[in-house]
Amino acid sequence: PDVCLRLSAGPSAAVHSPLAVQNGFLRMLVHSYTAELFMSFLTNLGPFLEDEIIPEVIPMEIEVVDAKITLKDDSPRVYPTSPGPVPITVALDHVIVERRDDGVFYITAPHGEGSAQQHKPMAAPQEQEAPAESVSGTRGLQLKEVPELQRELQTMKIALAEANMDKARLLQEIRKYNPLFQL
Repeated sequence: PDVCLRLSAGPSAAVHSPLAVQNGFLRMLVHSYTAELFMSFLTNLGPFLEDEIIPEVIPMEIEVVDAKITLKDDSPRVYPTSPGPVPITVALDHVIVERRDDGVFYITAPHGEGSAQQHKPMAAPQEQEAPAESVSGTRGLQLKEVPELQRELQTMKIALAEANMDKARLLQEIRKYNPLFQL
């Protein structure tokens, strides 16, 4: 994963916002990040974020490109025979989180390629550009997407098979206690 941080302060930060001159402006780029977090980690963050004094608002822009976060439930199981909850994966293709002078966080996506206001990812310390692939017409675009769609279809088939196995296991467990149970 690549993480780039840049903190601007003083008169040069005025291009970002009027408050940035006084408090600074934080720009962050997170690229190709993968993490697994337990739900208890997220639920226990609250006490660390609370404070008795109101913090200064620091305008910022956080750009997240190609990130994947998996959330796992680590709470005690209600039923000991249950296979447990399925982890949730959140995939972020390209998201921009901005905190403006009013202190509110805004989550946006970059505009489409045809838009005049398209955001470009910030340049990493060593700029690496992928080779440009030229595809002509919709047929070329479809041919380019076929392997990716096939991989996605295979992943979905596996997920469906796992869900069906989980369903069968749960029905078997329920019928152990109530043989007359029907869906």
